[in-house]
Amino acid sequence: MKNYLILLLFSLFVMVGMGQTKTFHDFKTTTLEGETFDLASLKGKKVLVVNTASKCGLTPQYKDLEALYKKYGGNNFVIIGFPANNFLKQEPGTNEEIRDFCTKNYGVTFPMMHKISVKGDDMDPIYQWLTQKSQNGVKDSEVSWNFQKYMIDEEGKWVDFLNPKEKPDSKKLIQWITGNK
Repeated sequence: MKNYLILLLFSLFVMVGMGQTKTFHDFKTTTLEGETFDLASLKGKKVLVVNTASKCGLTPQYKDLEALYKKYGGNNFVIIGFPANNFLKQEPGTNEEIRDFCTKNYGVTFPMMHKISVKGDDMDPIYQWLTQKSQNGVKDSEVSWNFQKYMIDEEGKWVDFLNPKEKPDSKKLIQWITGNK
C-alpha cells in the first residue's frame, strides 16, 4: 500500500510539473502591419523562428529563408521572422520600413512580426520562452546574433536551434522539416 501511495504521488507530481510548461502556441504577437497574430493558429505545423535584421552581414539569409519557405512552407511548415535591433543596432527601421525592405529586396512572403527585443531586460516573452528551460521545458539558450533559428514542433514544443551562421538550407534543418534522416 505504501509503495502504491508513493507511486501515485510521484505520478501526480510529474503530471502537474508537465502541465506547467507553456508551449509556443500559448503566445500571441503582432505582425509588422499591427495585427494580432495568435501562434495557436500554427498548431499542426513545424515552425522556424528567426530573429532578423536589415543591416547585418547575415541579412542575405532572407533570400535563403524565402527559398526554404517557398519549397516547404504551407500546411506543414512556416517561418516567422522577428526583427530585432539588439546587435549593433542592425535593425534601426520602423515596422513599415522593415516590411518594405524585406519585400523589395528579398521578396519575403513568410510572416514577419513587429520589431522586438530578443535579449536583455526588455526581452519579448516569446524569446524568454525560447531561451529559458524553465519556460520551454527543454533547454536554455542565448541568442548570440541576428538570424538565430529556433525549431518548434507541431505541438508547439521547443525542439532545437541553429546558430546564426548556419544557413537555412542546412542538412540538419532540411532533415527536421522533412522528417528524413
